[in-house]
Amino acid sequence: MSVSAREPRRVAIVGAGPAGVYAADLLLRAERPFEVQIDLFERLPAPYGLVRYGVAPDHPHIKHIVNALRTTLDASGVRLFGNVEFGAQIGLEDLRAHYDAVIFATGALDDASLHVPGENLSGSFGASAFVGWYDGHPDFPLEWPLDATDVAVIGNGNVALDITRMLVRSVQDLAGTDIPENVEQDLGRSRVSDVHVFGRRGPGFAKFSPLETRELGQIPGVDVLLDPEDFVPDPDSDAAFEANNQRKVLRRIFTEWLGRTPTGASRRVHLHFRWRPAEILGDGRVTGLRVERTAVDDRGALVGTGEFREFPVGQVYRAVGYTGSPLSGVPFDADRGVIPNSEGRVLGADGSPIPGEYVTGWIRRGPVGLIGSTKSDALQTITHLVEDLGAGRGWTPRDGGAGAVPALLSERKIEYTTLEGWHRLDAYEHELGAAQGRDRIKVVSREEMVRHSRG
Repeated sequence: MSVSAREPRRVAIVGAGPAGVYAADLLLRAERPFEVQIDLFERLPAPYGLVRYGVAPDHPHIKHIVNALRTTLDASGVRLFGNVEFGAQIGLEDLRAHYDAVIFATGALDDASLHVPGENLSGSFGASAFVGWYDGHPDFPLEWPLDATDVAVIGNGNVALDITRMLVRSVQDLAGTDIPENVEQDLGRSRVSDVHVFGRRGPGFAKFSPLETRELGQIPGVDVLLDPEDFVPDPDSDAAFEANNQRKVLRRIFTEWLGRTPTGASRRVHLHFRWRPAEILGDGRVTGLRVERTAVDDRGALVGTGEFREFPVGQVYRAVGYTGSPLSGVPFDADRGVIPNSEGRVLGADGSPIPGEYVTGWIRRGPVGLIGSTKSDALQTITHLVEDLGAGRGWTPRDGGAGAVPALLSERKIEYTTLEGWHRLDAYEHELGAAQGRDRIKVVSREEMVRHSRG
C-alpha cells in the first residue's frame, strides 16, 4: 500500500534511551507539512536506556530526567515495542516495509580497549559490565565477585568515579536507593578495602565533575589519599587547571585533600595521576597492575618515562570510554565506533545520504557530551528528517497501517512489551520499593520484567 501525501508519515526509532525519546519529542513538536506516527523499538523490556541502566544508584537526582522522558512517551502518537532487538528479531527490510524513515539511537555501550597485555584475564572487567550489574541490567550476571581487597580502576572520568564510589560505599549508605536486592547482598559481602584510580595525565586533566569529586571525599568511613609526587609543578597540568572554572574547583578540592590527615578509615581511595597501564599481571586471573610514569614531551604529546611500578590488585576495572556497536545492514565506522553521517543523515559507502535513514545520540557522534548535547543532536537530525520527508525523500512503505507491526511481531512469536506494559512494571517496582521504604526496587530478570509488563 502506498502512502499518500494526506496520510501520516510513520517513523521508526531504534533505541528508547534519552536520544531516541528526545528525537521523538522534537519530531512531535516540529513544524511539518505532514502528520506523524512514531514507533520506538527497544531491545530491553523497559525504556530509558542509560538513565535507567547507566546512572549509579546513589545519584537518584539524575534519574528525575525519567519524568520528562515519560511525558514524551505518553504523548499521542508514540508507541513502544520493547524486548525487540534490531538485527535479530526485526531488520532493516522490515522497517522499510512499514515506515517512511528510521532514526538509529542505539547509543555506545561497548567498552573501549586498553590495548595492553592481560586485558582479558579473569578479574579484568569493562566498566559497562560492572555498571550494568549494579544498575540491574538484565543482560548481566546476577552475582559479582567482590572477593579482592585491592582493586584498580583505570580512567579519570565520572564513570570511573561512579565505579569507585560503588566499590567503597557501605550497603547502609545505599539503603534508600533503587539498588536491586542481589546487588545489595553482594556489596554486603564485599572484601574491597583499597581502590586505586589511575589517570594517564596530570591532575589538571582529570574529567571528574566537581560535584562527584566532592561527593567522593564525603563518603562515611572512606579516606581519599593523594600522592604529592603526582602534584609536582607541571606547566601543562597547571594550565589545564586554569582552563575553566570547573577545573579550578577541582584544584581546590585536590589541594584540600593533600592537606588532610588520614582518619584510619577501613576503606581507602587512592587517586594516582601521571601513570598509564602497561600490563595487567596474572596467570589466568588478575594478580596485579603494572603502570608506567608519563610525561609531556616538547610537542605536547604524552610519553612514557621508563619508570614502572607494580600494584598488587586482584581486580581491574577499565573505565576508559565506550564505543558503539554495528547494526545489521547499517553503515558503520569501526575506527570511531559510530554510524557515518552528515548532521544526522546516514551516509553510504559513496559518502551520499541514504534516503530514509538517520542517526542521533552517541551512535552518531561518539560517547561524549551530556543530555544537552543529545538534545542538540536530535534537533539537527529531526530538522533534516522533516525537510526530507516533506520533499518526498524517504521510503515508500508497502504497508503503513498501524496494525502491521504488532501483527508481524506476534507472527514471529516475539514477546514484545508496550508502553502500557512499562507502566505496569513501573508500578510494580514502586510497590516493591514502598514495602522497604524506598522509591522503587528494580526487577532484574528479563523474564520477570516481561511477565509483569505483559500482565
